[in-house]
Amino acid sequence: MRRRQGENTRSVRLPPAATPLPGPLGLPVWRSSAWSFADSAEQAETFGEKGPGSIENPTVAAFAAAVASLEGAAAPEDVAGQAFASGMAAVSTVLMTFLGTGAHVVAPAPLHAGTYSLITKVLSRFGVSADFVDYAGLHRVQEAVRPNTKIIYAETLSAPAMAVADIRSLYRIARAAGALLVVDSTLATPVVCRPLEHGADLVLHAATSYLGGHDDCAGGVVVGRPGLVARLREVAADVGGELSPDDAFLLRRGLETLPLRVRRMCATAMVFAAAVAKHPAVSRVHYPGLPGHPGHELGRHLFDSGPEGTRYGACVTVVPQGGYEAGVRLADALRLVSVAATAGGTRTKAAHVASAGPRQPGEGGVDAAAVRFSIGLEDAEDLIADVTAALDSLPASRIQRA
Repeated sequence: MRRRQGENTRSVRLPPAATPLPGPLGLPVWRSSAWSFADSAEQAETFGEKGPGSIENPTVAAFAAAVASLEGAAAPEDVAGQAFASGMAAVSTVLMTFLGTGAHVVAPAPLHAGTYSLITKVLSRFGVSADFVDYAGLHRVQEAVRPNTKIIYAETLSAPAMAVADIRSLYRIARAAGALLVVDSTLATPVVCRPLEHGADLVLHAATSYLGGHDDCAGGVVVGRPGLVARLREVAADVGGELSPDDAFLLRRGLETLPLRVRRMCATAMVFAAAVAKHPAVSRVHYPGLPGHPGHELGRHLFDSGPEGTRYGACVTVVPQGGYEAGVRLADALRLVSVAATAGGTRTKAAHVASAGPRQPGEGGVDAAAVRFSIGLEDAEDLIADVTAALDSLPASRIQRA
């Protein structure tokens, strides 16, 4: 007669789940954080070849591989991916992997606030130096390069002025300097631009924004050549920042509707920007889809297009007349649009730029009244009506009417 095990043993040694047949179309969520080996030899072989951080959760790996597939659709080389718990976890691991004491990085001004703070307040304590320059003048980038420059950092689309990075020219500068070109493409997504096709070595996303797309999960991801991603993975295992399988599931699911969402957002942003630019209380509108924007022609050649035209992204910065107070009043007068600092998501959001924190180099030319809109999936007419009513309430609008 078979010996009956104790109740505690039976509770923790439950039968494993059966492999479903036919196979599921949905991505399984593997919540396990521990993995068993057939024997010690298999464990030694696994850790000996790749290290303790080599065991990646299958759900997380599926998300990273999916982004690599989208970004590397026409890349000249194979593309691999590594996922992280947040966009800043992705940024910090990239910089810690490829920068060391005495290294130098060139970055755009202004830069995403979190990345700027990481470089100036954290990495600077470990001997990393940086120059922040206006990428509108590529000669400034070239002049900033030093013999110890290891990374040239760029943003495909950079808020709040919605500047467009000349990735192809930056690639040539990086190659001549023997540096890596790292591109944050969060605001563009692979639906607008795939920097690997234009020479970028690594592309990163704060997946929280558009890749997930529903404001209900957080994550980051980096994609690039397998050799570079392998080095990144080694450091990631040491510093942490692993993406949870539940967030990975939501992010991976969001990718299936990414083209539908981003194409619509870009089309709405174009209509929105053109309409708002005509309001008498508006000083100017920053959106590369508008012919007068400095990055319009560059974007027309760099960005993808479809029946709706070239996709210039879904963020629009509106600058009302009247300075800081006008910007605050515009944001606070909105009724349909939510006041929030994040981009992406199905709902349109607005953020008064100057209220987001202290200024950094390159922001001197950004008006204190600027309000950035992250366009969602609402009807364009409703968004235009909401911002028009808010603009009508500003003193500058009343003066114009008088």
